Amino acid sequence: MDHDNLIAACKDELQLVLGFFARVESKSSVVLAIDTGMMGFLAANAPPFSCVSRWMWLSGCPAVLLLAASIIMLYRGSFPSLSGGQASLIYFREIAKRTEHKFVEEFSAQTEKQHANDLLGQVWRNSQILSAKFDFLKWAFALMAVAIPFWIITLALFAARNARDHSTLFRP
Repeated sequence: MDHDNLIAACKDELQLVLGFFARVESKSSVVLAIDTGMMGFLAANAPPFSCVSRWMWLSGCPAVLLLAASIIMLYRGSFPSLSGGQASLIYFREIAKRTEHKFVEEFSAQTEKQHANDLLGQVWRNSQILSAKFDFLKWAFALMAVAIPFWIITLALFAARNARDHSTLFRP
């Protein structure tokens, strides 16, 4: 492969990997919205603390803990380790360590082979980061899914308790 085609292929590969970041971010936003909505709905329907039964505790605690764990996984996926790319002329953190003048000089002085290697190094590192983000998203989704039965049971218990409380308030 000649140098022009090599650089173009490296850039295409980098763009392909970078394109997947938007997918994982949008899915993470949806899971976060569902997690927080489920937590908020539980909190809005919870009876007074003194009226919480043992069954409400047994179903509510796992629901809240699983949803909290899901949110933690989303947080970890949002802020993965960005270390790596030492001496790269493409990786933004490594570029930022240089002065403007030094970056321009080093970038202009590199060979096409060095540039291609740097691009491929960036593809590799972004692939690692993307893999971690997808793994955290997968865990967040699984934890949320496991929380759903506990959440439904807890809401049913809360609704039964709240209905009983409201019916005694309006008796003649």
